[in-house]
Amino acid sequence: MIVSKLKEALICLKAGRVTLPYPFAPREPEEGFRGRVVVDAEKCVGCGGCAAVCPPRCIEIRDPSPDRRVLQFFLERCTYCARCVEVCPEEAVTVSKEFETATNARDDMHVRVEVFMSTCRRCGRCYEPPTPLDRLIVTGMRPPADEDGGH
Repeated sequence: MIVSKLKEALICLKAGRVTLPYPFAPREPEEGFRGRVVVDAEKCVGCGGCAAVCPPRCIEIRDPSPDRRVLQFFLERCTYCARCVEVCPEEAVTVSKEFETATNARDDMHVRVEVFMSTCRRCGRCYEPPTPLDRLIVTGMRPPADEDGGH
């Protein structure tokens, strides 16, 4: 029994160092690493595909008004599967190489995206205006000057 334990100890000593000195010498994650989810609010059109495929249901969608959609990402529940990245048609959802997400404040792990949703005058479905200038012209963002009492 002692001989087998000595053999085991020799095998372990021959292997040398097998762990990384992580906190003292951080290393860049490999290519394809799925870290913290990042959302680009400028690209998001509010389609909700990300919320539909999220296994832990960490993406919530609310429509406070017909022309506004709010997407909330609760990243403390995220399993880093990157399904939301795969289905986003506008590539507004990406993953970073950041993996150190420990925090004392839960709000650090919440991302809120508010999207203006225009509706088609014929069918009533939402669409995203093609340019920022078109977003200003869309009726419904603010009442015309004659409707709000001339102010």
